[in-house]
Amino acid sequence: MASPGMLPAGLVSNLQDVLKKKGGNNNAPEKDDNKKDDDQSSSSTAVEEYDPSKPVIFVTNTEGLDSPGLISLVEALVDEALYNISVCAPQLDKSFSGHSYTYQESISVSSAELKGATAYEVSGTPVDCVSLALSGALFAWSKPLLVIVGVNKGPSCGNDMFSSSAVAGARQALISGVPSLSISLNWKKGESQESHFKDAVSVCMPVIKAAIRDVEKGVFPKTSSLHITVPASPTENKGFKLTKQSSCRSKPIWQAIAANRNPSAARYGNQPGMGLQFAQLGRDASAAAAARRNSQNKSLEVVESVGVSGKVDPNRKVKYFRLEFQDSNQEDTDENLDFRALENGFISVTPISVSQVIEPDIEKAASDWISDSIHD
Repeated sequence: MASPGMLPAGLVSNLQDVLKKKGGNNNAPEKDDNKKDDDQSSSSTAVEEYDPSKPVIFVTNTEGLDSPGLISLVEALVDEALYNISVCAPQLDKSFSGHSYTYQESISVSSAELKGATAYEVSGTPVDCVSLALSGALFAWSKPLLVIVGVNKGPSCGNDMFSSSAVAGARQALISGVPSLSISLNWKKGESQESHFKDAVSVCMPVIKAAIRDVEKGVFPKTSSLHITVPASPTENKGFKLTKQSSCRSKPIWQAIAANRNPSAARYGNQPGMGLQFAQLGRDASAAAAARRNSQNKSLEVVESVGVSGKVDPNRKVKYFRLEFQDSNQEDTDENLDFRALENGFISVTPISVSQVIEPDIEKAASDWISDSIHD
């Protein structure tokens, strides 16, 4: 569990200074629109023009390039006119993919139009996007100043952080030695509006700027990322609160789905032994649809379909299920926990560590187990 003490005093001080001046004039100088030239390389390596005198901010998210959260964040960073903005985002919504890579399958990478930024769309997960960007295979730069994942739709608190691909994308950057932030909006169906994403970016900019300053000074924590969760009504927030990761979690609900509620399932589900083939057909169909869409206004870099091999079992029966998540009631009243701060109207800022810290009681218990097994 992350501890508030992991944040350096400098970052907290910077944040406080910025917040005091929040009412001042924060208008950034206007930046001329400079269109990026289309990639001229015939290989899978993209070469883009950028100003080497400016640091690179890399942005990704969980829902894709067209999501209002990512667009609002990129627009705000571009308006600062201080950074090169590079973007890689998933083609499809990968909100609950956790820390997963696309392994032993090819992914497609297509260039995209995003004003003021160099952008690509990737047929993979947010972790794929971060890993590919930092590998040096796609962008001309070698290392960004900061990685920001967001603004993502829906909160990621407590144990839900383990399945959150937003947190995973920031964690992947941290593992690769690059400072990172992840930002989520506590989206509420029937209440939240798309404009709230822009509001979320606005209220988070002080933290982003404070983090950038500390990274440039070399004092940003090297073993921790920051996960920021904004309340459903961002402009009505009560301020920032440094929080601890709680143990709350959403309850997974698996609903049985009849084949007639899924046209693809109805078509293939009654054929024995089609489980693996059906899964691959779905992937191929998604890739083909994305390729057709991208071919209209994007330059496709890499496209490859990989088949699935497997034995056909004529006795296999296929069932279909769909996953939904249900909020669980939490009894913990500690106001410094992430979900509790969010409920109370605060912007939760939770340090997420990748350091392997073993709690003393666990270490003692494990030592006792080993000793007992040796003497038995």
